[in-house]
Amino acid sequence: MSESSVVGFDFGTTNSLISLIKGGRAINFLDAQGLPVPSVVCYEGAQTIVGRAAKERLAEAGLGIKGNVVRSPKVLLGRDSTFIEGVERNPIDIVRDVVEYIVREALGSRSRELDGISGAVVTIPVNMDGRRRAALRDAFRLAGLRIVQFVHEPLAALYGFFRSQNDRAATLRHYDRKLMLVFDWGGGTLDLTLCRLIDGMLVQIRNDGTDEVGGDTFDEYLRNEIVRRVLERRGLDETTRIQPDALARLLHHCERAKIDLSERTSALIYVGSFFRGIGDEDLDYTLTREELEEISSPLLNKGLNRITKLLDSADVAPAQVAVCLATGGMANMPAIKSRLHEWFGAQRVEISDRSGTLIAEGAAWIAHDRARLHLAKHVELLLARHSYMPMIKAGTAMPTEGHVCKDQFHLYCADPRDGFAKFQLCSPVVPGTQVLANDRRNPLDNLMVKVDKQSRPFRERLELDIQIDDNLILHAQARSLNERSLDQKEIHDLEFGLALPGGQSAWAKGREVIGADAQSAGHQSGDLALRSNIGDRVDPTLIPGELLYSYHPAYFDVRLNPPKIQDEERLYYEPCALCGRASNDPLCCCSSLL
Repeated sequence: MSESSVVGFDFGTTNSLISLIKGGRAINFLDAQGLPVPSVVCYEGAQTIVGRAAKERLAEAGLGIKGNVVRSPKVLLGRDSTFIEGVERNPIDIVRDVVEYIVREALGSRSRELDGISGAVVTIPVNMDGRRRAALRDAFRLAGLRIVQFVHEPLAALYGFFRSQNDRAATLRHYDRKLMLVFDWGGGTLDLTLCRLIDGMLVQIRNDGTDEVGGDTFDEYLRNEIVRRVLERRGLDETTRIQPDALARLLHHCERAKIDLSERTSALIYVGSFFRGIGDEDLDYTLTREELEEISSPLLNKGLNRITKLLDSADVAPAQVAVCLATGGMANMPAIKSRLHEWFGAQRVEISDRSGTLIAEGAAWIAHDRARLHLAKHVELLLARHSYMPMIKAGTAMPTEGHVCKDQFHLYCADPRDGFAKFQLCSPVVPGTQVLANDRRNPLDNLMVKVDKQSRPFRERLELDIQIDDNLILHAQARSLNERSLDQKEIHDLEFGLALPGGQSAWAKGREVIGADAQSAGHQSGDLALRSNIGDRVDPTLIPGELLYSYHPAYFDVRLNPPKIQDEERLYYEPCALCGRASNDPLCCCSSLL
């Protein structure tokens, strides 16, 4: 009896691919043209057409739905429904049709390397939110395929890079404790992850992603600009009619020209019977590399600037990055290569010759190695007096399908005067378990619940439920037990660690392994500032001094040596004994008379 396999599945916005590790090598299940399968589906009556055949039926190119063809169905996930030629369809069902086709083609491959599929490690963009991840899981489930684990696309690419090295041990030694940046610019998204390799563990330091500058958007931008220039050159206006299928054919030529200009200085774009009702209906345009870079410069700059923002947010200079791994079709553009070489140096830029397959191969290696994701950084709660309580600790194994990692915390409101208990969830910039009190934290989100503003401190009991589900989404739910108020948030931008074979996970055992510089706990531009009024215990030192004095003045008897900060808070809000003005009133000069 044949044995089913767990595969790597890169379900991309533009193209998708299944990979399998067999005999120590990656096997990619490509289409008849030797390329990843286009993520396109066409509905013709009762017939469903997927892949390259569906792409050829595009009546008009563009993201989303055009006629009876859906291009890039991944972008529809998260919507309740959509209409295709008047027929209401669920985006989950559309994605299911694509997944079923890709699985069927892989199982029917002439190589006969794949006997069956029992599950998949599926890659996702770093900015994919919880609702879209849940919808993607539902689509795979309807297609009969179990998702063993989600993995960020750039992290999968980096894992595949290390696992494909001929001398992996030497590569691990070379990059140990060094920073690595993955720059994955594909058809749908630009994804970035900054990682550090620590004793065989790939640990994410910071992630960033956007779907505003994907290759598909780039191709549409180029197509529209070429049409505008041709109309202007020929003295035609925007009312000139265009053949129904002409834009699809032009988009294909723009995509082809973009690829050709990676190696050539010019490319001819010719589309016959493009216009309607004019003498010369053909479109021809010679596109040079310089023009391509000029036309695309706004999008290129928008995408490349994400690198500098990511590095700045992590307090990292380009010189500290040991390697920049560039994947995705856009990485082959000379303008992008040139900018990466300028920042990191040509010797530190690794542009994969398997950019179209590396993410799927990395996911397949993760499946083969049975590598589990682990939380890279604490999830913490900011408490009163600016202390932090770990809620889910770094090093915690992330749940697989059908499981959750959860905990409940019983808390108190130390200062209910404004009528709200304020929870701030945050994460240290330093990965691992050994985090210092003065390490800078990045806020994740805030929750607020109503409390009785007339109650004394610690009378209002609070509960906070925290869980990470199998979609790698953090769910937080806060409740006040007296007021019965509720608030909940969902957080998807977490960082993870992934151990390569033989990794010892020492990153979670001690700070000295991390090699991170000590950082200030002060706020940076864009940070959320919040004064927490949450306590994890009944402790009068957590109460603001002026509030405590209002009902317990004996606490401030000098013979009891009250904490200086609380005494200063009490005095700050007390009127001056001489003039009666507030202590912070600039008209009070009494202290200068003493």
